[in-house]
Amino acid sequence: MPFYRQDANELDNDDGADFAPEDVPRPVAALGGYMVTKGMEMAIHEHRKAQLVLTLRGMVRCEADQSVWIVPPRCAVWIPGNVPHSMTLAGNVEAYCLFVEPDAAPALPRQCCALSISPLLERLVMHVTEMPVLYDIDGPDGRIATVLLDQLSTAPVEKLNFPMPIDAKLRSIAVAMMADPSDRATIDDWGRRMAVAPRTLTRALKRETGMSFGRWRQQLHILTALQRLDQGASVQTVAFDLGYEGPSAFVTMFRKALGKPPARYLADRRA
Repeated sequence: MPFYRQDANELDNDDGADFAPEDVPRPVAALGGYMVTKGMEMAIHEHRKAQLVLTLRGMVRCEADQSVWIVPPRCAVWIPGNVPHSMTLAGNVEAYCLFVEPDAAPALPRQCCALSISPLLERLVMHVTEMPVLYDIDGPDGRIATVLLDQLSTAPVEKLNFPMPIDAKLRSIAVAMMADPSDRATIDDWGRRMAVAPRTLTRALKRETGMSFGRWRQQLHILTALQRLDQGASVQTVAFDLGYEGPSAFVTMFRKALGKPPARYLADRRA
C-alpha cells in the first residue's frame, strides 16, 4: 500500500519514508491512513506474512484467489501469506493494512475471505499504525497486539467476493461487467458477442464458480451497490447505474439477496 510510517527509520530505512512489513520482527505490523489518488494500481505481488486490508473511505479493490473483493463498511479482505494478489485504488482513500506473522494466530483463515470488522477491531488496527514499529512485545503495545489477534481470529467470515474465472472468455465478461455494471446483456447476448455457444459459457461458469450467470452478475451488483451507497449515492442513482428499471426492482433484488433493504442493511452494519 502506498502509505508510510513516521517511525519507519526505526528499521534503519535511509529515507525514513517507507518500511517493509516483511522485515518487522513482530507478530503484527501496520501502515495506512488517508491519501488522495485519481487511480492507482498495484501489480500482482505476494507477502510472506498474511495481510488484512481495511477500507474506511474510497475504493480499494483487491483481486486474489480467483476472486475480486470489494468490501462494504465494517469489512476487510483477509489475504493469507504467499497468496498472489493485486490492488486498485480510486478516489480519496482511507485504508489500513495489517501484516501478520504466519504463526502468530493459527486460528486465522487459511483462504482469502471477507471478514466482518467490529468497531473495536477497527480501532485496534488503526492503533497499531500509531505504535512504534518495534514495539515492546512484553509491554502495553504488545498486549494490544495480542488482543487484536484474538479479535481478528473470531471475526465472522462473509461471502462478499465476485468470483473471477480462469477461462479467458468468462474473465473478459467479468472485466466488462465491472467496467460497466449497467450492461444488462444476458448469457445469450454474451455468447453472440463472443461467438461462443451460451451453453458452453454457462457450463464453464458453473464449473468454475458454482453460480448461474444471473447469480454471478447479481453478486457483482450487490458489492458495487454496497460500496456506492456507503459513499453517499442514493438508492435511485445506484439502481439506474446498475441498469435496473427503477429503485423498487433494485431494492427487491437486494432484500432477497441480503435479507434487508439497502438502507437498513447499511444502518445495521454501521451501528
